Parts: sequence; structure tokens; C-alpha cells
Amino acid sequence: MRYFIKYCRLKKQHFLTGIFFLFFISGLFAQDSMSPKSDQEDSNAPEITFEKLIYDYGNIKQNEDGICEFVFKNTGNEPLILSNARSTCGFTVPSWPNEPILPGHTNKIKVQYNTSRIGPINKSITVSSNAKNSIVVLFIKGNVGTVNEENKRERNTEK
Repeated sequence: MRYFIKYCRLKKQHFLTGIFFLFFISGLFAQDSMSPKSDQEDSNAPEITFEKLIYDYGNIKQNEDGICEFVFKNTGNEPLILSNARSTCGFTVPSWPNEPILPGHTNKIKVQYNTSRIGPINKSITVSSNAKNSIVVLFIKGNVGTVNEENKRERNTEK
């Protein structure tokens, strides 16, 4: 009787292992059906192309206008939809169009940098969309100086 109980436990373990194995294999096949589309299917997808990926403020004065624009074009064959644009800090606030951008059309992402903080600017803005290149990273750079620093620089260059 003791051997019979051990045999039944082993059968139960083998049965559960077999069920687990079947679920594992079916999960692998399910992943295959959800794989990314082939290149032929993506040929019509929208594609976002920026005129420039880096905006250089150069040397700007404290509390000066910190707005810049990144112009882009939908170079794909379907409407482009921007889903998000986020920056690396709260001093950089991007705004983007909510409406779809038709193929061949251009639009812009506006970025407002708060120039009240003195020092170098080196920030990134990550743009997400339904394009082939779904993630694009834009950069802003420059230096914010006080009015006095700017006046000193101007005097030094005049000499």
C-alpha cells in the first residue's frame, strides 16, 4: 500500500509538471503572434523627422525668454500622433500638438526653459509617437548668466 501511495504522488507530480510545461509552450507560441510587424507592414507607418535635434541657446541672460521650437515633419505615409513629450526636469516644459499630423505636413514642439536659474543648460526632451522611430530624444543646451556677467563679457570683448 505504501508503494501505491508513492506511485500516485509521483503520477500527480508528473501530471502537474506536464500541465506546467504545456502552459509554458503555449505562452511561447502566443508571444510569436504578438511579435512586431515585418518591414513590409511598417512601410506605410508614419515617420517623424526633425530639422534639428539640438537647440543651443548660447549665452542668455537670467529671466530672458527661454522658448525654443523643434520643427518636425511626418515623412511617413500615415498620420503621425505624438503621445507624449517629457523633459528631464521641471525647469523644461515641452508642449506638442494633440491633433494628428498628416503625411508630408510639418508642425513644432515648443519648449519653455525657465531661465531664472543661473548656470549651464543641458536638458533632454523625450518625444513618444506612433512613428517607426517611436522615441526621439531632443536636447537643449546653453548657459544662463546674470545681467552683470553679460555686461562684463561685453566690456571684455570691446577691449
